[in-house]
Amino acid sequence: MSAFAQVNPITDICFLVEDIDRAVAFYVDSLGFKPRRRAPGFADFKGAGVTLALWEIDHIAQNTGVSGLKAPPGVHKACAAIELSSPAAVDAAYAELAAAGVTFQGPPQDYSWNARCCYFADPDDNLWELYAWAEGGPVGDLD
Repeated sequence: MSAFAQVNPITDICFLVEDIDRAVAFYVDSLGFKPRRRAPGFADFKGAGVTLALWEIDHIAQNTGVSGLKAPPGVHKACAAIELSSPAAVDAAYAELAAAGVTFQGPPQDYSWNARCCYFADPDDNLWELYAWAEGGPVGDLD
């Protein structure tokens, strides 16, 4: 078994989006990402810990041979998760983002896997999870 994932941290999360300008506006205006690079069909942002990249589906398909198939509206294509320091921090982040116009699936809840979570989607239905482990950490934690 390779140790690849243990020595090579994830550095970027890339979402395939239908309209790059609409997606950039959401990430800058609603979530506060700072733009880093912009090119036709592409944008990326440096955030805390990881780079978020956006590729316009039609652009990447035309230039790389990657499939240009699109999922129907309401179907999540990817999920990015942000681990926060405490369940209270999840509630605070929810309040802050909701005030900025982000629409959530519902308010934060405590789940059976011992975490407090809430979920929202970007304009292309990429799913975001804000979570914090409750006391004792995740159920079934192997550490």
